[in-house]
Amino acid sequence: MEFAPISGACGAEVFGIDLEQDLNAERVEALTAGLGEYGVLVFRGQALSPEGHLAMGKAFGGVNVNRFFRAVEGYPGIAEVRKEPEQKTNIGGQWHTDHTYDTEPALGSILVARELPPFGGDTQFSSMYAAWDALSDGLKAMLCGMKAVHSSRHVFGPRADHVKGASDLAGRLGNSEAAVQDAVHPVVIHHPVSGRPSLYVNRGFTVRFDDWTVEESRSLLEMLYKYGSRPEFTCRVRFEPGTVVFWDNRATWHCALNDYAGYRRLMHRVTVEGTSLRAWQPGPKERAAA
Repeated sequence: MEFAPISGACGAEVFGIDLEQDLNAERVEALTAGLGEYGVLVFRGQALSPEGHLAMGKAFGGVNVNRFFRAVEGYPGIAEVRKEPEQKTNIGGQWHTDHTYDTEPALGSILVARELPPFGGDTQFSSMYAAWDALSDGLKAMLCGMKAVHSSRHVFGPRADHVKGASDLAGRLGNSEAAVQDAVHPVVIHHPVSGRPSLYVNRGFTVRFDDWTVEESRSLLEMLYKYGSRPEFTCRVRFEPGTVVFWDNRATWHCALNDYAGYRRLMHRVTVEGTSLRAWQPGPKERAAA
């Protein structure tokens, strides 16, 4: 296999593997290391069946069955990410990280392109390694040791816009009564594969800092959200038939662009089980800089 970087911040295309046939233990190990380094892996020209899609998720840690997305018929472990021509709102249209509302957040997500519009529908990714590295030493010193509260209630719960009829996501999302869980995670995590520090808050699911009020948290979180989506931290993935994208939720944010009005886009997503996350501890060099 070969890895070809997409940008200076994150992302790599992977060549020399058939995901349906060649996913042995040695390649899983190499791809795990590559995912930890690049954050986003893009595979082209794949013919990945639903069974192969699920097998890939199992190979990297197991399949997390999404509680809120409509499942592909006959495959409860595969979530459907769909937008019909008449629908205005897409799924995942703001910067976020999947499943941070879980106490053991998802390792990553594997997205397979099934039906694509004639233009648009790309996904942007942003490196939380790069975002962290570029912060000032003073801000790093403050954020180290902090925790943040993440929730699904405002996105998927009974008060969410799609439940109240304020968006056309109804029918694509559901099970709002299951949106009762909150989770607390370090603001800066120790990435379990690369060992690097990664900023771990996101606009989609982070609601406040632990032991802070929502109001007290708002301005600092907003600054981190704007900072983390700076263009120099990002890459952009264009989908084509046969594209499979595997991203690391512990090292990246992503945002699905909604720029294909009047056309259908259908993607299948498998979420890979993760583990609890531990805080990054600065070494002597970082403590000296602070």
